[in-house]
Amino acid sequence: MYSPKRLFGGIAAALIGVLVFAGDAFAQGAPKLDSGDTAWMLTATALVLLMTIPGIALFYGGMVRKKNVLATVMQSFAITCVITIVWMVVGYSLAFGEGNAYVGDFSKALLKHMEVGTLNGTIPESVFVIFQMTFAIITPALIAGSLADRMKFSALLWFVGLWSIVVYAPITHWVWGGGFLSELGMLDFAGGTVVHINAGIAGLVAAIMLGKRAGFGTENMAPHNLTLSVIGAALLWVGWFGFNAGSAVAANGTAGMAMAVTQIATAAAALAWMFTEWSLRGKASVLGIISGAVAGLVAITPASGYVGPMGALAIGIAAGIVCYWAATSLKQKLGYDDSLDCFGIHGVGGIVGALLTGVFAVKAIGGTAGVLEGNIVQLWIQFQGIIATIVWCAVATAVILKIIDLTIGLRVDEDDEREGLDLALHGESVQ
Repeated sequence: MYSPKRLFGGIAAALIGVLVFAGDAFAQGAPKLDSGDTAWMLTATALVLLMTIPGIALFYGGMVRKKNVLATVMQSFAITCVITIVWMVVGYSLAFGEGNAYVGDFSKALLKHMEVGTLNGTIPESVFVIFQMTFAIITPALIAGSLADRMKFSALLWFVGLWSIVVYAPITHWVWGGGFLSELGMLDFAGGTVVHINAGIAGLVAAIMLGKRAGFGTENMAPHNLTLSVIGAALLWVGWFGFNAGSAVAANGTAGMAMAVTQIATAAAALAWMFTEWSLRGKASVLGIISGAVAGLVAITPASGYVGPMGALAIGIAAGIVCYWAATSLKQKLGYDDSLDCFGIHGVGGIVGALLTGVFAVKAIGGTAGVLEGNIVQLWIQFQGIIATIVWCAVATAVILKIIDLTIGLRVDEDDEREGLDLALHGESVQ
């Protein structure tokens, strides 16, 4: 028989065991800092920033005429500075604050909630904030390609600041911040919708509202230094591994697969563009192969965490061919002056990639099946997300540009434009 003393001792020991087990279970469920994940995300963040400065700066800078090269690289650098502050003050909060289905709240404004020990999953929130900031930076920097050679610098600064708040942050919330596209089940692993369709549509609207460059169609507007553009494209390619593989927010198999499919799709698109141009025009151009590579990078972005190597190959080939058509035939037929083909590469490439994500998604890779695995509905979901992004981006971009035009004006004087923006806006020139 048990004595009362032994009985109560047994009960106490059991209670202690339950509490210890519960504590261990709680500890296992609570987020813990992972140094490997953190090290990878610090690296990925630096790689994505590299995509804008110097990547986009050199890629775009080499494609404009010599009299506008400093103004073009200045845009990328200034945008990096402006968006850094906007993101810190309010952008991050509107994108990732709790809010509602359409936009976040102001709970994270000024990052006043963030401390050294604040985590986002297994990494410091400070790292996540800056990683996402680099996405917010590169998106308006891409738009600048449509505005090259003719927009006032002051107007550009106002535009990118307002656009980041009114367009970029809400759409980021829709897809990645728990908004309605996330609830709908749209797949966008690294920004095909948030970054590229968004930038492409804004660039198209801006190009139409600004009008054509002075001398468009009559003057030679060929790139002044393709060597710079090749260096910029190479930096974009390397940096894109941080863009896509970094979007796993961990050093794991998903990041590894994202890196693999990014490399495959990029090479396939570059070759597809090159061979298409070669067959139609008789020569394979340097501008063509680097444009094709960027088109492949764009198209694989939404799919990079959801598709396998064969899907990546198909997406790359499709992107190279379709973006070549958009940057040449479509632009010529419709007559808009998208100076550096932001819409033709990023808008069209983003749409191609977002749609084909719904086709080639593999459940064993990203947890969601695509059309080829019997989930036809996913293509419809992707289409709805694309349309929602296009409509909001187009309308809001047009309104912002109209307000700026009515207040300080959008475009430089024709004399300044013909002289070149380097001298007219910045008082400097490349000798």
